[in-house]
Amino acid sequence: MDRSAPATNVHPNGEPVVRLEGVRKQFGKLVVLNGVDLTLPRGLTTVIIGESGAGKSVILKHIVRLLQPDGGAVYYEGERIDNLPERRLAKIRPDFGFLFQLSALFDSMTVGENVAFPILEHRQVTRREAVRRAREKLALVGLEGIEKQMPAELSGGQRKRVALARAIAQDPKLILYDEPTTGLDPPRADVINELILKLQHELHVTSVVVTHDMASATKVADRILMLYQGKIIYEGTSRSILEADDARVRCFVHGRAFEEDLQSLQGAR
Repeated sequence: MDRSAPATNVHPNGEPVVRLEGVRKQFGKLVVLNGVDLTLPRGLTTVIIGESGAGKSVILKHIVRLLQPDGGAVYYEGERIDNLPERRLAKIRPDFGFLFQLSALFDSMTVGENVAFPILEHRQVTRREAVRRAREKLALVGLEGIEKQMPAELSGGQRKRVALARAIAQDPKLILYDEPTTGLDPPRADVINELILKLQHELHVTSVVVTHDMASATKVADRILMLYQGKIIYEGTSRSILEADDARVRCFVHGRAFEEDLQSLQGAR
C-alpha cells in the first residue's frame, strides 16, 4: 500500500473514533470488502475514494451497523459494535450523523418536520424544543426560514442541505457523508464542500466522506484512502495523492481508465 502519510502520523488525539479490523463482506458470490483495516482519527475528515461499486458505501453502513461483517470487527470509541445487541446500539446511534446519497427526505413531511424527526425519535424533548433545534440546524446550513416548505419545492442542492441539517440534528460526534455532491452541478457541489468544512470547524466532529468526486475529495480531506477490489490500496494526503506511485491511484485521480479495463475492452473486439 502507498502510505505517503502513514496512519500513525494522523492520530493527533489518541484513540481513533472508529476502527475496522479485517472486515469482510460478501453478497452472494461477490466479495465487496476483503479484509479492510481502517481508522478514523478523531477530529479529522477522512475521504474514501474508489470506483462505483468498490464498496465505499458498504464501509459506511458497517460503521453505523446497517450491515454486519461476515468477518472481522468494527469498533466505536474503543468498544466493539458489530456484535452489540440492539438495545445497546440504540444508545450510541445518536452519535452518528448520516447524509444519504439521495438525501432520503420524507416527501410527506415539511422541511422542519424532516429535521425535527430524529430529535423527537431519540431525544426526550418537547415538540417545541425539537422545532427550535431544527430551525437552528437549518440556519447552520444556510436555509433559515424554509421550515414550512415541502421537499418537492426545493432544488437538489437545497434538499441535500436539508438532509445535512437532519444529519446534524442530534449533535453527532461522527458525520458520515455518502457521495454528498452526487447529482449537483459544480457550484452547488462546492456549497456542500464548504458546508463540510464549516461543520468540521464549528462542531469539532470527526467526518468520513465517501466520494468519487476528486475536486470534493481534495478540498475537504485531511487524509484520503482509496478502496480497490475490496482492499484499501492507498492512504495519504490530498497533496500526496496527486503524485502516488500506484498506477491505479493515478488513473483514478486523473480520470483515466484502469489498465485491466482497457485490456478487457481490447479482448472484446
